[in-house]
Amino acid sequence: MSQELLTIRKMDAEMTLPLRQQVLWPDKTLEECRVEDDDLGEHYGVYQQGILVCVASIFIQQDVARLRKFATLAAYQRQGIGQFVLSRIIEDLQAAGVKVFWCDARESAGTLYQRFGMTASGERFYKGDIPYRRMSVSFK
Repeated sequence: MSQELLTIRKMDAEMTLPLRQQVLWPDKTLEECRVEDDDLGEHYGVYQQGILVCVASIFIQQDVARLRKFATLAAYQRQGIGQFVLSRIIEDLQAAGVKVFWCDARESAGTLYQRFGMTASGERFYKGDIPYRRMSVSFK
């Protein structure tokens, strides 16, 4: 994927809901795709030629940031879009003085997060039948 074709924009939580629903919870309503404190998060959208193809939400408390509801349309997965937006998110977090960045990552996505220095901690856990691990990185 040529990154020249991609644009990252900040957006409000409402704009993330249709893509979250399509990728993460196709059997839920848009309302059920909200997360607590969505209105307090920072939401990123990745567009390819004007089409929203990926969303990610960041929630910051003091100097700790959590990634939640990171979703890319199936047809656009495994093309570097996740890596592209994570690079921007981490850059923004470091500029804001965040010290720790973490997420609950699907095990299948672990290598993506490892590219950014994130390491797994704790035991594997499941959401439904999907295995997850907590992953984090500390910034200097």
